Amino acid sequence: MTDLTIEIGKVTVSATTESTTTRDISNLDMLSVNTIRTLSIDAVTNANSGHPGMPLGAAPMAYVLWTRFRKHSPTNPNWFDRDRFILSAGHASMLLYSLLFLSGYDVSLDEIKRFRQFGSKTPGHPEHHLTPGVDTTTGPLGQGFGNSVGMAIAEAYLAAHFNRPGHVIVNHHTYVLCSDGDLMEGISAEAASLAGHMRLHKLIALYDDNSISLDGPTSLSFDQEDVTLRFEAHGWNVLYVEDGNDLEAIDGALRTAHEETEKPTLIRVKTHIGFASPKQDSSKAHGSALSAAEVIETKRNLGWPTEEPFWIPDEALAHFREQVAKGEELEREWQQRFDRYAKAYPDLAEQWNVAMTGKLPAGWDADIPEFGPDDAQATRQASGKVLNAIAPKLPTLIGGSADLSSSTETDLKGFGIFGPDKYAGRNIYFGVREHAMAAAVNGMSLHQGVWPYGGTFLMFFTYMMNPVRMAGIMETPSIFVYTHDSIGLGEDGPTHQPIEVLAAMRAIPNLHTMRPADANETAEAWRFAILHRDGPTALCFTRQKLPILDHSEGQPAKDTLKGAYVLAREQGKDRPDVILMGSGSEVQLLVGARKILQGEGIATRVVSMPCQELFLSQEKAYQDEVLPPDVRRRLACEAAATEPWYRFVGLDGDVVGLDHFGASAPAPVLFQEFGFTVENVAARARALVRK
Repeated sequence: MTDLTIEIGKVTVSATTESTTTRDISNLDMLSVNTIRTLSIDAVTNANSGHPGMPLGAAPMAYVLWTRFRKHSPTNPNWFDRDRFILSAGHASMLLYSLLFLSGYDVSLDEIKRFRQFGSKTPGHPEHHLTPGVDTTTGPLGQGFGNSVGMAIAEAYLAAHFNRPGHVIVNHHTYVLCSDGDLMEGISAEAASLAGHMRLHKLIALYDDNSISLDGPTSLSFDQEDVTLRFEAHGWNVLYVEDGNDLEAIDGALRTAHEETEKPTLIRVKTHIGFASPKQDSSKAHGSALSAAEVIETKRNLGWPTEEPFWIPDEALAHFREQVAKGEELEREWQQRFDRYAKAYPDLAEQWNVAMTGKLPAGWDADIPEFGPDDAQATRQASGKVLNAIAPKLPTLIGGSADLSSSTETDLKGFGIFGPDKYAGRNIYFGVREHAMAAAVNGMSLHQGVWPYGGTFLMFFTYMMNPVRMAGIMETPSIFVYTHDSIGLGEDGPTHQPIEVLAAMRAIPNLHTMRPADANETAEAWRFAILHRDGPTALCFTRQKLPILDHSEGQPAKDTLKGAYVLAREQGKDRPDVILMGSGSEVQLLVGARKILQGEGIATRVVSMPCQELFLSQEKAYQDEVLPPDVRRRLACEAAATEPWYRFVGLDGDVVGLDHFGASAPAPVLFQEFGFTVENVAARARALVRK
């Protein structure tokens, strides 16, 4: 027999593990809080997998937020002007699923019982596209915190762009529930710094401050950092709730946060992980389910009147379900405001409808330039021209760079800077914060209504791989712009030369990696990125100048939208003796090698393949037309890791690439030294033919 002392509200209850604590549970608030707790632990124990600790400890703050403050509509989870809610500590997913079910979202009790099972709406970590009411997919700690900053940016921009005096159609908050682990991850510092600089006062973070992580107490690794001082230094308003079970203190802190008009707010709420369970204040409550006996003991300590699993008091369920009618009324009121807005500002209302449906304005791409033979230029420069041709026609296109806008050519000329008190600007200066930038771009994309992008050097993808991967999981249309895409950046050397990055990007499901070979392919790559709404796109551009490709002997540049196409057909025979394929700056080498080989009587086809994923999505008949299966002499060329190309050249083919790091030297020297020359490509192709 062991003693257990817990605090429920402001009442201290002492019990033994073998006794039943009798409490008055007529208080509807505490009855509802404990409904969240018991439902969550029942689901975790039923699955024999999950994290019961945070739902037990954080249920009070979640309850107050969802029933007293959060503006949302369970019957329409995607209603635009709802308050966004991000559970950054995604391991506490049962807390969110309990809230969704109890509030009347399309998440049934059967789905709660199927927690973490194949095909359920209640996976181990929340998934945006799978579960109604989940605003973002979370799991890797810190990602949700970064997403929340992007959502707050999107809200601020859309409010500045669309709202007019007396006609407010964008007015909502972004709430994020985060943990010690979220704040240990470096992305939280990047994102908090950015949000503080931008004074995103409609961003409110609830910090579940329980001093426990998976390995044990946070004092093992996190005891010298004062989170309050840190966030204050980032420009945040910081509030503190000493008792995480004190509903009125939580209520007061949220009211104070709503009154703040200059800074984002962090509310530190001191909680007990695994509250009321035998594992309270222990890391054992973090990553393992309670046993059936421990669940019963926890319920007794909470004064729960039954040991029956998944029991839900009628009074509590009715109380939560009041949000259904409240949400529908909020929607009706908003629609009435919008109808008045549409009469006063019909052009803006039409623009709004286009933006909210994800449709494109008529003629959005009418000014995309076509580049002639004399327009040789770096594809990063062509990208900037295309981006600025699109921007005037697409007013919700917004983005920027991680302190590299002059190098990545990502500035929208004449459209102002987004920042403190200037939320109508469309150029975001993310600073040297690649990781937070990518997570924020995802948040903006998830928010709806904007077309976001973020740019940096290709090598720095390695700082932002996690959010790019998350964009692939969520199938969000985030656009990531990368420049300096190879050893062609020259003297900066191997630290900046992205040898392995293209292979890593191509390994991410749902990510389309586009590496255009000239300015016209660049224009089509941007066209694809804007049109593609079912996943993220990575646009990879050169630092060095490239010639404009000649399409007179093959398919037009618009076939970039097929992922690969025949740039130059073989001459002299019905079938090619050898196929040369590649992407980006190396395609010009293939064209030069073809000229040599054709002169030797070797029928040579050149295939430009700017996007492997897009090509593989085409019908097999088209794939076979571009790469005839019976032509097995194939050579690929790309100044990067060779591995991705073997699926196209096969075991009989060859790849001119780089499976080692680069070096510091002028770009022409590097290409010569590492074999990226017309002569070497021709020699390697000739060897294939002779073999």
